[in-house]
Amino acid sequence: MSHKKLWIPGPTEPDKDVLLQQAKWLIGHRAPEYTKLYESVIGQLKEFFQTKQNVATITSSGTIWMDIIARNFVKKKALAGVCGAFSKRMYQTIQACDKDVDLLDVEWGKAIKPEAVMEALSKDDYDTVAIVHNETSTGVRNPIADIGKAIKAEYPHIIFAVDAVSSAGGDYIVPEEMNTDLLFTSTQKCFALPPGLSIACYSDAAVQRAEEVTNRGYYTDLLAHHKDWEKRHQNPTTPNISLLYALDYQLGRMLKEGPRARYERHAEMAKITQEWANKHFAMFPEKGYESITVSTIANTKELDVPALNKELAKAGHMIANGYGAALKNKTFRIGHMGEHTPYDVKALLHVIEEIWEL
Repeated sequence: MSHKKLWIPGPTEPDKDVLLQQAKWLIGHRAPEYTKLYESVIGQLKEFFQTKQNVATITSSGTIWMDIIARNFVKKKALAGVCGAFSKRMYQTIQACDKDVDLLDVEWGKAIKPEAVMEALSKDDYDTVAIVHNETSTGVRNPIADIGKAIKAEYPHIIFAVDAVSSAGGDYIVPEEMNTDLLFTSTQKCFALPPGLSIACYSDAAVQRAEEVTNRGYYTDLLAHHKDWEKRHQNPTTPNISLLYALDYQLGRMLKEGPRARYERHAEMAKITQEWANKHFAMFPEKGYESITVSTIANTKELDVPALNKELAKAGHMIANGYGAALKNKTFRIGHMGEHTPYDVKALLHVIEEIWEL
């Protein structure tokens, strides 16, 4: 099968030397060698996110943390902000866990603003707020730092949980600066690794809340992961050791680049793509709230996106169609995250111009 460079919003393109880290011999996940590996991973994650919060990885997709939010934090009622397909999944997951949750719904393409969150919070007694930082379907970047600051100023007891699956590792994120109690992501997007590991930074307040909530499940019990780290610096269940080898190696590369420099590279790729999109089409998200890791572009010329991808495949590239029935063919998405560079983005856009004769 010929290789196509992935410009979709995940999984993104991993470097070959990162992939090869998974070829190392396995070790016992209760052995001292594993403890050393996991300590290195957690230590580097804390350094990258510049956080003093607790950090954990789980062998799963990032979606598991939506279940963890519901099962560990929601005592009476949650508020879930929805501005696209993945924030809607958060709302639906909390519902599926049989927890009371209200919907703060905004038009797709629009951002969730702090004032809208605060207005909703004034109307009922909520103990948890769940919002997506980077809505992968619409390319909207919600102002999480502003929202977190507003929530904690007036409702310090509320647990603020954030999905940063398609932003963390590319965007500049410090949990304490965003006032998050839980911020989660996964390896297959900005971390430029294969899928299979989720990562979370969580506060002591999140641990305390979990202690107050019953029926947390087993795999989704935040306290189990927290206590196992405290007790032996390991995981309560069998981890993906091979992927942790790759994550440990990739974190070393990410720290060498630096969180700020990594953000600036992603911001430059976003700027190039947005300028190109506004020249030939239009950006789908509202101005000022565009993602720096994935550009959702309005297909104003009504061109054939699947046909484009067939031609792109011949040149060794792949982009993404719009997500879901509401946006398919009406938008298309370019994921400029992970190890891509501004030069790479310009080369891709040139190929698209040639195919579509723009």
